[in-house]
Amino acid sequence: MSFRYINNLITPDKVNQFLELVDLAAGAGQNVSAAFDLSEKLHGSRPMQLCIKAVQSNPACAAILQERYVGPPYDLEAMLAMPKDSLGWTYAKVLSTLGYDPQFYRTPQSFEQDDDYITFRVYKTHDIHHILTGYSLDNFGELGVISVIAGQIRFPAFIFLDLMALLMAFFNSEDLYNQEQTAAEQAKTLGYAFELLSAGLKMGAEAQPLFPVKWEEGLERPLAEWRQELKIQPVMTGPYSWYSDPALQAAIA
Repeated sequence: MSFRYINNLITPDKVNQFLELVDLAAGAGQNVSAAFDLSEKLHGSRPMQLCIKAVQSNPACAAILQERYVGPPYDLEAMLAMPKDSLGWTYAKVLSTLGYDPQFYRTPQSFEQDDDYITFRVYKTHDIHHILTGYSLDNFGELGVISVIAGQIRFPAFIFLDLMALLMAFFNSEDLYNQEQTAAEQAKTLGYAFELLSAGLKMGAEAQPLFPVKWEEGLERPLAEWRQELKIQPVMTGPYSWYSDPALQAAIA
């Protein structure tokens, strides 16, 4: 059998580059620094160029990209004093309950390149997107929320993580999907990954663009109002919703 098509696409250098990206993607679930490294490795790449093009194709997205809007850091204490059920209050309740650091993202010294700003903004707003979409802030819901942004602006690191999740599930999952399995067992199956990816892409396609939103200036607005304005139908039930976590239910009650 001839492998002429593969031979034309794959060179030893490309294989090494791919394996380096795979290694970072595999570590992203355990260490967020690996996800940052993966994103930065893709700066200047053809997929990142397509992402920049997608951002620039929308006037609001293009405007915030040109402005290089940063906004103040998230202050959980101040946000907990905001009105109940506001975006900021809900965000602070969830993150403080989970013990998450709201400043987990990397902030480069400058945003000389569009790549640098897009990557910064995607990660700074990432947990806001979790709150907005309802996708849980753990491995159960992560593929869903990153697929929303992957679908909207083609952010290459998230697309690559989606692809690697499917590939790893393909090799590691004994069952395509089994309703009798526990949620933890289901989350490792290929069927679960497909379902979550598809749901996230669909949500992103139906929603208004999230990238240009200056969340920092609207944290006191009701979360429900934000969802209605942006046409987000949040995930409220099931293993990949943060609403299914009893501790988080109690926190926002």
